[in-house]
Amino acid sequence: MRPSEDWDKNTALRAEETLGYVFRDKELLKQCFTHKSFANGKKERDNERLEFLGDAVLQLAVSESLYLRDGTDEGKMTEARKRFVSRDALTRAAEKAGILAFLRYAGGEDTVRGKTPSNLFEAVVAGIYLDGGMNAARNFLKRFLSESVDGNYKTQLQEYVQERKKRPPVYETEERENGFGCVVRALGQEARGFGQSKKLAETDAAEKLLRRFKERIE
Repeated sequence: MRPSEDWDKNTALRAEETLGYVFRDKELLKQCFTHKSFANGKKERDNERLEFLGDAVLQLAVSESLYLRDGTDEGKMTEARKRFVSRDALTRAAEKAGILAFLRYAGGEDTVRGKTPSNLFEAVVAGIYLDGGMNAARNFLKRFLSESVDGNYKTQLQEYVQERKKRPPVYETEERENGFGCVVRALGQEARGFGQSKKLAETDAAEKLLRRFKERIE
């Protein structure tokens, strides 16, 4: 992430290309990416109120999608929704979308760790919803949220490996300057992952290794 202080027409265009959505209200687009640390002392609106709305839009969109699935009971829908809207899931979606590069913030990297990526994703969802309606928000979520919450990849990998060998996958995770890196090894193969937290890095590595195993089968 970097402080995108110079928000101009070119920045807006690149942000829209990343989102896959063109805003009619360019000020709303800029607000989506304005952290409160940047707005303090300036006559600019930050994205905190958008985060609030984005959370509700996410809940509705995910609930609707789960409801429309055949044969899914209430308990399973509730558990699935928790995975879709969890902080880890939204953080992974934000990283996948590449929206962190456009965040406008003040201070060092510590300012924008923790909940900031997931909050930014919520703000962007709200902005798209306000500007283009629910269908536009749904389309954005389909691009970036679905793969990020397709179950627990570490659990899936462990089950896959243990069906073939008793020894579970081995994770080696280390902190880096801009996040965490992880190498996971199992069944003579390895994959590398990255994330803003140790858990996200391990999940990313597990997903990549699991995909590799499945591609070999197919």
